Amino acid sequence: MLTKECARQVIEEIIALYPNVETVLNYRNNYELLIAVMLSAQTTDIAVNKATVKLFERFPTPESVTHASPAEIEPYIQSIGLYRNKAKYMFQCCQQLVEKYSGEVPNNRKDLESLAGVGRKTANVILSVGFGIPAFAVDTHVSRVCKHHDIVPAKATPRQIEDYIISILPPELLTQAHQSIIFFGRNICHPRNPQCENYPQLYCCQEHI
Repeated sequence: MLTKECARQVIEEIIALYPNVETVLNYRNNYELLIAVMLSAQTTDIAVNKATVKLFERFPTPESVTHASPAEIEPYIQSIGLYRNKAKYMFQCCQQLVEKYSGEVPNNRKDLESLAGVGRKTANVILSVGFGIPAFAVDTHVSRVCKHHDIVPAKATPRQIEDYIISILPPELLTQAHQSIIFFGRNICHPRNPQCENYPQLYCCQEHI
């Protein structure tokens, strides 16, 4: 496992490769961002974007969702994985938004994680992307990259990875680090046949704990 100094250097080199990337999920407000992130579990962002075009036309606000039912939501998202459960969570989540938060997405972790279908990863994305609050979300790409580059132990949990990255990066780098690592994982550090060795700057610091 790399030292904290080397680990931070590797992440900064990844950011340098993808310095200005943002989420590829399409959204116009925090309600749409919340729903898109919820729907993205175990499916691709591209598939989510295809589904949400008509979904958000039909359900432009949390209030509009509460006047429908999970069964009415399902046809709009049946092209993505686990669509029945996601329709149920979307309906329940929007009920909570209307009843507890006046239809607005809350801007703190406790309230976000109280919403149906919202776990820690989703809450971190909403905080960082939606509200600009420093947070670091760990998805499969982030986990794979951090383990492949010996930033964290091979058996580290998502929460352990999150806590460690927060301990080695300044708050202002957390959101960009998350997005850059995702793009790096998609384009270079593949699950099979990763191409990381084509980027020697990632291996300049080799000090291990």
